[in-house]
Amino acid sequence: MAVYIQRIYSASTHKGVRVLVDRIWPRGISKEEAQVDVWLKNIGPSASLRKWFNHDADKFESFKAKYMKELTNNTDQNHAFEELKSIINHTEADIYLLYSAKDTKHNQAVVLKSLLT
Repeated sequence: MAVYIQRIYSASTHKGVRVLVDRIWPRGISKEEAQVDVWLKNIGPSASLRKWFNHDADKFESFKAKYMKELTNNTDQNHAFEELKSIINHTEADIYLLYSAKDTKHNQAVVLKSLLT
């Protein structure tokens, strides 16, 4: 079992558990096309943090620290993070953390993967 990150818009032929880690459903993709097994809405960064970050690579280290703090201190986010860990612990399949951001190196899925591996 391994944890991977993948942009939800990328075609996937991989077998595994597909977990959407965005708070908002990605634009322009149907639920059938996305083939999401689990949508953990509450694991995504808060609206205020997401707006502040605005996918600015220069803010990524600060975003990462603030997001990790949210995952610890916000009850809903912490619950969703624990649910993700439970999914990982109870499956032998690979896990795909799906996100919609265009930036493949500076997003919440990158942070989550770093915490899980």
